[in-house]
Amino acid sequence: MHRREFLRHTTGLLALGAMASPTRLLLAQDNTPTEYKCLVNIFFFGGNDSFNLVVPSSNAEYNIYASARQNLAIAQADLLPITADNPDGATYGLHPNASGIQALFEQGDAAIVANMGPMVEPVTKSSYLGGEILLPPQLFSHNDQQDQWLTLKGLQSVRTGWGGRMADVLQPVTNEQQLALNVSTFGISRFQAGSMSVPYALGTEGPTSYGAFKASAINGTLRGAEFERYLSQPIENVHARALAEVHRRSLATGALVTNSLALAPTLTTVFPMSYLGQQLKIIARMIAVKDELSMSRQVFFAGAGGFDTHDNQNIDQPKLIDDISGCITAFNAAMIEIGMADSVVLFTESDFGRTLTSNGDGTDHGWGGHQLVVGGPVRGRKIYGTMPTLEIGGADDVGGGRIVPTTSVDTYAATLASWFGVADSDLTTIAPNLENFPVRNLGLFSA
Repeated sequence: MHRREFLRHTTGLLALGAMASPTRLLLAQDNTPTEYKCLVNIFFFGGNDSFNLVVPSSNAEYNIYASARQNLAIAQADLLPITADNPDGATYGLHPNASGIQALFEQGDAAIVANMGPMVEPVTKSSYLGGEILLPPQLFSHNDQQDQWLTLKGLQSVRTGWGGRMADVLQPVTNEQQLALNVSTFGISRFQAGSMSVPYALGTEGPTSYGAFKASAINGTLRGAEFERYLSQPIENVHARALAEVHRRSLATGALVTNSLALAPTLTTVFPMSYLGQQLKIIARMIAVKDELSMSRQVFFAGAGGFDTHDNQNIDQPKLIDDISGCITAFNAAMIEIGMADSVVLFTESDFGRTLTSNGDGTDHGWGGHQLVVGGPVRGRKIYGTMPTLEIGGADDVGGGRIVPTTSVDTYAATLASWFGVADSDLTTIAPNLENFPVRNLGLFSA
C-alpha cells in the first residue's frame, strides 16, 4: 500500500480518540438520549435520472413526459402504479425495475420528496432567467453539486458537512458512545466532516486492517507486535507523535469494532452482492450491535456510482434502479429482522437530476430531481413537495430540459436533523440557508 493510501485509510479511524473530556462525559450522563435513532445516507454519484424513476402515469401528464423524454421514455403500460395518500390531481408510477420500492411505498414505509435541489434562496424560472437570484456556484458541475449536497455550503466556504455538524451539536449528549457518531462505508466523505467530531471509515467486511500485520502475511504477527511496541515508546518529534496517536486510535477502534461485530446475529435477510448491497449489509450489522458500542445516535454514509448516464442510459439505468430497489428493500427487511425498523431512516441524495431531453443515447446534467426516504418513522405513501411539469420549455424548464427545483436541500436536511434530535435553535447550523425558505420542515415524520 502506498504511503498516501495508507494514511487515507487510517485517518478515518480516529473516532475513539476523538471522544471528549471527562467534563463533557459528566454532562452526557444526565442527557444521553434514551431511545436510539439512526440515519443512513445513500448517495448516488453521477446524477441519478430520477425522472425515469418516478413517472407521471395519468394520460395528460404522461403524454407531456413522453414527448420530452423521447427515446428514453418508459412505456406507460410498464409503470408500476403507486397511490399517494396526498394526491395532486395526477397519478404516478415507478420504473418497472423498482418493484421493491413500489412495495415499500404502498405499505407506507417509503415516501418520495419531489423536485429537490441545492439553492441559496427560492428560485423560479423567471428569476433564474432574469439573473435576479443568488445561485449555488457551478450548478451543473459534478464536484461542485456533490459538495453542495454534502455540505449545504451555498455561497460560503466551509470545511464541514451537515452530517459532521449534526455530530458536533449532539456531542454533549453522545459522548458516552464508544464509536464516532458518523460512520462511512464509502471512504472519508465531506458529509461527515465536523469541527470537533471525527468520522470513522469502515469496509464492507468490517474495519480496514493493516495488511502487512495480518497473520497470513509473512512475519505479519511479528510486524504488528513490533509496530505496537514502537507506538508505546516516547516520541520526541511532535509530528511523529501525532501520527503515532492516529495509529494507536486506529488499532484500538479496529479491535473494538471487530469484537463487537463478532457478537452480531447472523442475518437471514439476503442482500444483493453489489457494492451498495454489501455496504448496507455491514451497516445493518453495525446497527445490530449498537448496544455493545453504547450508541444512541448514528449516521451512516454509503455510496454508489455509475449514475452519470450521458450514454447507454436505456441499458445501464434499468440495472442501476434494479440494484437500488433490491438494496433498499433488503436493508428495510434487515431492520425489521433485528427489531430496529422504527429507529432507522434511510434517505437518498445525488449530484443533481438530469435533463428531460435526450442527447440521443442518454441525458445531460440537470438540477432538480426526486429522492427517496424509507423507514418505520416515515409518514410514507406520500409525495412531499411539488411535482414539476415535465415539458420542454415549460414552466419549470430553465433551459435545455433542466428542471428548476422547488424544494431546498436545506429544508430536507433540517427535516431529517430535527427527527434525529437536533434542537430547532441548531437547525441553521446544520442547514445555513434554511431561513431563506418558507418551509422549515417537510412533515416527513409524525410530531
